[in-house]
Amino acid sequence: MSTFAQRERLLLADLLETTGPEAPTLCEGWLTRDLAAHVVVRERRPDAAGGTLIKQLAPRLEKVMAEYAAKPYEELIQLIRTGPPRFSPFQLKQIDEAANIVEFYVHTEDVRRAQPDWTPRELDPVFQESLWSRLERTARLVGRGVPTGLVLRRPDGQTAVAHRGAPVVTVTGEPAELLMFAFGRQSAAKVELDGDENAIAKLHESKQLGI
Repeated sequence: MSTFAQRERLLLADLLETTGPEAPTLCEGWLTRDLAAHVVVRERRPDAAGGTLIKQLAPRLEKVMAEYAAKPYEELIQLIRTGPPRFSPFQLKQIDEAANIVEFYVHTEDVRRAQPDWTPRELDPVFQESLWSRLERTARLVGRGVPTGLVLRRPDGQTAVAHRGAPVVTVTGEPAELLMFAFGRQSAAKVELDGDENAIAKLHESKQLGI
């Protein structure tokens, strides 16, 4: 049975193929080729992928990323489509779903929303619930460095506190949009912000959202 992570993986691969290697993305400094290389390195080179979180490994990550970005673009897309290598923990459906549903959704939107003619996707309620479940669990992590209090609120009133503090900014939107906001894509997220004007401005400009 297909999972959401598998679905988003294939959507991302198709989108990368359609847009080509030199298209813009929402990831600052990255074209689609760079984003594709990031996805492949994350799954296939755990010896380097830790550089996203561990400062001492960052130079190695940059080197390995450059090596993969230099590969034929079609090869990168095929590696994304076929998924992780045989003995990777990502081969287990439960781990793949837990680790990749957000990864692939956000990166698919990184490509989609960087295009001038993008339109919002219609997402089914079950997928929205799955995204919300993951956002609830990671809200404190992604919001730990922001300069204001931050509450993420669904239209039905459910909330997740991403950062305690004052003044408080409340961000309201569907789970998928809150996820984009919380992962540092503030300008591309379809949300409404309520709170102190200066705090809202700081939150919009903050580079501290996300993992």
